[in-house]
Formats: sequence, C-alpha cells, structure tokens
Amino acid sequence: MTMQEVSRYAVGLDVGTTTVRAVVGHSDAPGKAPTIIGVGQHENTGMRKGTLVNLVNAAQAIDKALEEAERMSGHQIHEATISINGSHIVGMSSRGVVAVGTGGHEINEEDLARVEEAATVVQLPANREILEVTPRSYQLDDQDNIKDPLGMTGVRLEVDAHVITALGPNLKNLQKACEMTETRPAHTVLAGLAAARAVLSDQQMENGVALIDLGGTTTNIAVYEEGDLQHVAVLPVGSVNITNDLAIGLKTDLHIAEQVKLQHAQATGERKEDKVSVKLDKATHDFEVSEIDEIVEARLEEIFELINKELKSIGRAAKLPGGVVLTGGGAELKGIADYAREALQLSARVGKPSGLGGVADQVETPSFATAVGLMLIDLEGTAVHGPQQQGGNGSDLSGMLGGFTQKAKGLLGKFRS
Repeated sequence: MTMQEVSRYAVGLDVGTTTVRAVVGHSDAPGKAPTIIGVGQHENTGMRKGTLVNLVNAAQAIDKALEEAERMSGHQIHEATISINGSHIVGMSSRGVVAVGTGGHEINEEDLARVEEAATVVQLPANREILEVTPRSYQLDDQDNIKDPLGMTGVRLEVDAHVITALGPNLKNLQKACEMTETRPAHTVLAGLAAARAVLSDQQMENGVALIDLGGTTTNIAVYEEGDLQHVAVLPVGSVNITNDLAIGLKTDLHIAEQVKLQHAQATGERKEDKVSVKLDKATHDFEVSEIDEIVEARLEEIFELINKELKSIGRAAKLPGGVVLTGGGAELKGIADYAREALQLSARVGKPSGLGGVADQVETPSFATAVGLMLIDLEGTAVHGPQQQGGNGSDLSGMLGGFTQKAKGLLGKFRS
C-alpha cells in the first residue's frame, strides 16, 4: 500500500444547538491515533433543543466553524461525519431471523448483513428513518448469546439488535443545512454515541457504563453493557436551562447570567466567599453565592432526576459497575462529577478526549468530545466502510450494513478508547 493510500483526513462536525464544532484529524497509518490539525467553532442560532428551526442560520454557523477548521488545517473540507440530536431520536430492540442454508454451512459476512437487515424490517411510521443498527448478540440454532458467529456452523441465525431511529424531516433538514455549505454528510451519528466513542474504554463498556452528554439544551444518555449499546435517550434539558434560571432568579440579563454560571456556579463543594461579582462592559454586578447555589442545585436536581428515571426504566439505576462518564459543555461545571456520584449513586468522572497528537490541547475538553468522536468514526468509516450512505440520507441500508458487518473489526459496534 502506498503512502498516499493510507494518509487520510477525517472530519467531525458536531452541529450542537448552541455551538457548532468542527475537528479535522489526519492519520498516516491504520490504527495509529490521529493528529488534530484543524479546529473550528461558532455560535449556532438556527436550532432549538437539537432540532433545526432556521436553515440559513444553521448553515451559516456550520460554514463559519468549517472555515475556521479549514484555515487552521489547510485542508479543504467537502465531506464530514455529522451529529444529530433531539428528543425525536429513539432506540428500540429488534430481532432478525434468517435461514443460512443446510447443515455444515459456515456463517459469513453476507449472512451477518442479511440477518442485520432482517432486524431493520420493523414497523416504522412513514416519517421515521433508521439511523443506526447495533447487533448485541446472535443466536445460532440452539446456541444463545454468541458475540460473533463468523465461521461458526448452523442453519438458523438470529440477531438481537438495537435500532436507533430519527424523524426523517429532521434528518433531511440537517443534511440540507450541511449541503448549503457544500459539505456532504458521510455518516450521521447520534451525538451521545459520538461522545462515547471519544471518551469510553472497552473495559468500561464491558462492565456496564452510562455516557451522559450534558449539552446546551439536550442531555444524551447512552448505556453500554457487555461491550454493546443497550439503550439511548435524549432528554430536552441542558445547561442553558441553568443560565435561564439564573437570569430569572438573580433578576439579571442572560449574558450576565451566563458569566455567573461559567465563573461562579458549582454543583457541590465548600464556598469561601458570600458574594461574587461579574464584570461586563465596564459595569460590575454583585450576587449572593447562596442564591446562585440554590438556583443551580434546583435545576441540577431536575436534570439528574430525569437521568435516573431513564436508568430506572431499563433496570440500571445505581447498577452500573463502570459508573457514569460526563461529557458536553455542562460537564465543565465545577463539582459536577461529585454531584452525579451522589445523585445517581454511581462512580462518576468527567470524560475528555485524550491520546491525540497535533493541536490536541484545543479539543481535550468535555465540550469537544462529540466532535472528536465524530472525527474518529469518520476516520474508521473511510478506512473500513467501503460504500457509504448515499447522499448521507440514512435510508440506504446496504451502505450502512457494510459497516456493521465489520463488527468483528471493532467498528461502531464496539468503540475503542
């Protein structure tokens, strides 16, 4: 293989409700950690709670973030792996069954593709599209819980899969916004799954772990166990709710409330001072620490109650040996890991992308986890996927399933740290 063939660029584009983030990575050898060569971000006013409400504004934010990343990297971006978000996204279990021939037949890649396609034949409303299919385990004749049946012998193959679906119009509008900037979406990935790709280890996924991506107006939850994705949910609350509450409770402007949150809010811990001040446009604004704490705690309580309810619904509340890993802008709140530990009765830590080269210091923060994860998926996608989703519309399953049959190679089905 020539140098040209293995030298690859990968782009992750996180279209967040409050901010669009772009990350360009470069790899010159398969399996080697990529070098970060371009980073861009821009405020987004075209979305509400993960859903596009203004095409032009969203496209402008995407364009500005990509332009910044292009300038830094010197790489012209025509294609990216993009994130999708919003509470319209739902995950469900599905089974697929196929006959694989007479006795003595060895299971091959084609059989896996067929059985996974059978799992996607679910009764979907006309306006929903399949975003991703993750095989959890297979059954071959009478043998249960097979992780990878490749090469095994049998007649009837079943798969237990996790299918993630999204509202078709929301998916199409997001892709349209990208195409307005002349960027083709190579793959569309749920934001929480991309963040998980960047910060979770195989060991955590094996033991049982929940990734909690605290965004501006949404909170993504992804639960893994025995190495596979078990559950996803998107809650319509995030760290912007804390800003809004502070603005109302402290009777101050939103931009001042945001500074109060960034500079002085904390989830738990002792306080030395009784009063704090925020300087903005030559004016100083003073606030009582006790008031700030009361407001922040009330909103955090609500957010974590919803998270716990979600974990309870799948019987995993306080029952994940790998604990929880927090990412997203909201995970930058001081003391958030301690708060989560107490609220969810699980071990908790803040997850940041690590082990990357180049200008990695610019992306090793919780808020860049999704964009970095998308870039890593993009890198694997160009390396292994072969056919990609036609026009990225998520409905061409043959391209998608080409990727899923690579599960044995550790793509998407199992994220590596």
